[in-house]
Amino acid sequence: MEEYAREPCPWRVVDDCGGAFTMGTIGGGVFQAIKGFRNAPAGVGHRLRGSANAVRVRAPHIGGSFAVWGGLFSTIDCGLVRLRGKEDPCNSITSGALTGAILAARSGPLTMVGSAMMGGILLALIEGIGILLTRYTAQQFQNPLPFAEDPSQLPPKN
Repeated sequence: MEEYAREPCPWRVVDDCGGAFTMGTIGGGVFQAIKGFRNAPAGVGHRLRGSANAVRVRAPHIGGSFAVWGGLFSTIDCGLVRLRGKEDPCNSITSGALTGAILAARSGPLTMVGSAMMGGILLALIEGIGILLTRYTAQQFQNPLPFAEDPSQLPPKN
């Protein structure tokens, strides 16, 4: 499972920042292409130009917002790994909550608390689903039948 190992902490921030930028740019590009197409004047040429213009203007901004979120999340996560000395789902959940709070700091304390709760809940759901999937896939491989691949190896029926 070494191919699924994460980067060491200083490089993880850069890796997650780039991945988040890419994800935000692609997802934002698709969303903005549809939005630009729908909001453009009638006519195929106008709609395609409107779609392309919306992607050109807005997709990099959305990607940058995702990159800021991913970079801040990874930085906090690495800090928690260093402080606590272990890497577990609690670090990710706390990182999500702190990231939400920090990014909402300009809107006031009430918004910070709401964003922290949303970030923590979102990361708790993601971590929970990851744990459930890991357990489910691990159970599939626990008790393999020794003769499941060759029917001639089955014991005789009485």
